[in-house]
Amino acid sequence: MGLLVKGQWQDQWYDTDSHGGEFIRTDAQFRHHVTADGSSGYQAEAGRYHLFVSLACPWAHRTLIFRKLKKLESIIGVTVVKPEMLDQGWELLPLDDAAAIDPSPIPDIRYLYEVYTTTQQDYSGRVTVPVLWDKHTQTIVNNESAEIIRMFNREFDAFTDVSTDFYPKRLRQGIDDINATVYDNVNNGVYKAGFATSQTAYEKAFNALFSTLKDIEQRLERQRFLVDDQITEADWRLFTTLIRFDSVYYGHFKTNLKRIEDYPNLSNYLRELYQVEGVAETVNFKHIKTHYYYSHDTINPTRIVPLGPEVDYSRPHNRPELFLLA
Repeated sequence: MGLLVKGQWQDQWYDTDSHGGEFIRTDAQFRHHVTADGSSGYQAEAGRYHLFVSLACPWAHRTLIFRKLKKLESIIGVTVVKPEMLDQGWELLPLDDAAAIDPSPIPDIRYLYEVYTTTQQDYSGRVTVPVLWDKHTQTIVNNESAEIIRMFNREFDAFTDVSTDFYPKRLRQGIDDINATVYDNVNNGVYKAGFATSQTAYEKAFNALFSTLKDIEQRLERQRFLVDDQITEADWRLFTTLIRFDSVYYGHFKTNLKRIEDYPNLSNYLRELYQVEGVAETVNFKHIKTHYYYSHDTINPTRIVPLGPEVDYSRPHNRPELFLLA
């Protein structure tokens, strides 16, 4: 996982030594917003914006799910990177690959860091996905997934017949509250455990992760979804971590107290979300397992990608029977 320093690529792993072995994630730097009325300077338009994503990355996966659920596939293009993240960082997937979607709107580039230097020649910072690119101004609008999914949720409604709101006003406080906990202890928590370089840092992240999963398991005993009785943004933000957990995080990141399959409510809840129309199409386990096991050679120096586990996420779940809606 390299970075750019004044526009020059450097293959540098995260520095945990200065934080007592803890992994500290840096904030995204591009934080502009697309708005329906264009008041932000970036107006929602069909064909103007383009995503750069990894099918392996849970943060990028969020944006693909919202693009799918809101039926924005013909409105917002997508360029996919290779699952392996090696000494040059993310590399664009060849268009003849079965997982490729759309060509890059930036000609003659090979690596994702070139998207960043096209925007800012002297950029310094991590090169991450997702990236929302504006073809009109030839610049990165935003590289923070939490903000991109909210743009997709509301700002492009003029271009889709899907009126579903995954961040409704009446539930926003509850969504924000659960998002904060899930982000810190689960979404980022698996990375804090997996990238820790001290026993103390690892155990701190491990304990917070499984304490939160236990709380969510109990919450899902009382209600069908994380907030109220409808699927919201909070569910999709948790989903992208849960769907990777048993295949990657349990073994690779040493978060092995329990699998998601071992939690009755969480496992049924995960299958319900997976079976929402179109969502399974956004899940690519080949890319997921290849990326984590092959790219993190500090954790898995042999780069052997495991064949298992075998989990059928399309098998029946019990959520509707437990919570019959009035």
